[in-house]
Amino acid sequence: MKKIVNIHQIDANKTWDIYEDRGRKDMKITYIDQIKGQAVVQDFFLVKSIAFKVGKNGKEYLDMTVGDKTGEVSCKKWEISDDLDVLKSIDEGDIIKLRASVGEWNGSKQLSITKIRKSIPNDHMKISDFIRTAPEDPEDMYKFICDTADSFTDERLRTLCKNRLIKERDRLLYYPAATRNHHSVLGGLLYHMKRMLITGDKLCQVYEILDRSLLLTGVIMHDMEKLNEICSNELGVANEYSFEGNLLGHLVLGVRELEKDMADLGIDREKAVMLEHMVLSHHYEPEFGSPVRPMFPEAEILHYLDVIDARMYDMEEVLNRTEPGSFSERIRSLDNRKIYRKTEK
Repeated sequence: MKKIVNIHQIDANKTWDIYEDRGRKDMKITYIDQIKGQAVVQDFFLVKSIAFKVGKNGKEYLDMTVGDKTGEVSCKKWEISDDLDVLKSIDEGDIIKLRASVGEWNGSKQLSITKIRKSIPNDHMKISDFIRTAPEDPEDMYKFICDTADSFTDERLRTLCKNRLIKERDRLLYYPAATRNHHSVLGGLLYHMKRMLITGDKLCQVYEILDRSLLLTGVIMHDMEKLNEICSNELGVANEYSFEGNLLGHLVLGVRELEKDMADLGIDREKAVMLEHMVLSHHYEPEFGSPVRPMFPEAEILHYLDVIDARMYDMEEVLNRTEPGSFSERIRSLDNRKIYRKTEK
């Protein structure tokens, strides 16, 4: 395991280029999931979001979220006047080097930055150190989803899904499923879709009343318009919503696109409205964007498939950074619960 560098233990004047001190320029030393306690951290990170804000004291400060392949963390720089030119040159997607003390705010880690600069070519960073990716190859996941759509007995739903999958292939290979929390990684949307298809297929074997083609079409289509709701680069880094994403959201965008596609294919009115209902109702509650709750079995199951996969993903992420026999920090996306990792035997 890589060791967290404590700046107090070395000459601060010689460590701003710490990689040269170690005789290497291509090794990231500190990962976010290793940052604990009151350490002082110095390393390179990817800027996920950056903004200048004004505190209660009327002073401007820098508010930033940085990440690497193991997670992300909130950062603040309270004194910005001496570094204003550097700070204003930093954009989302940049790799920066920072020195910061580790603290806590509202139960989560927070870095207080004392020094910061943008990376330079001589730093020789490996982009794989900074980009979080789904645990499966995007091409393999895409093929699995296409093969599943090919197995639908309903010819028109099969064509509907295949047409959309072919149309959106290039973006699906890198798009995350969210800007943060579950599946907010390169290929995350495909990973979410694939695991829901696997679970949904199994449930169709248990509950014979379920229309497999309808349910699994709902799985493929339910989040498809996140491709137009979220703004992502080809590294799967997404920090903001599009104009349409802010004003309409992926549920409304999804219904709008489905309506056009299903009309072109001549899908009958009952089936078309049921599929639109599945997309609209899969968030379940009005406060989460759904104007109606699920009103038939496939719609109900779709909602719970979505919830199960989102929560299991977040729990997997938390347990990966939690020691056996101990509790995690409180996780906001899991109702602010601490998650326990059982002792390994």
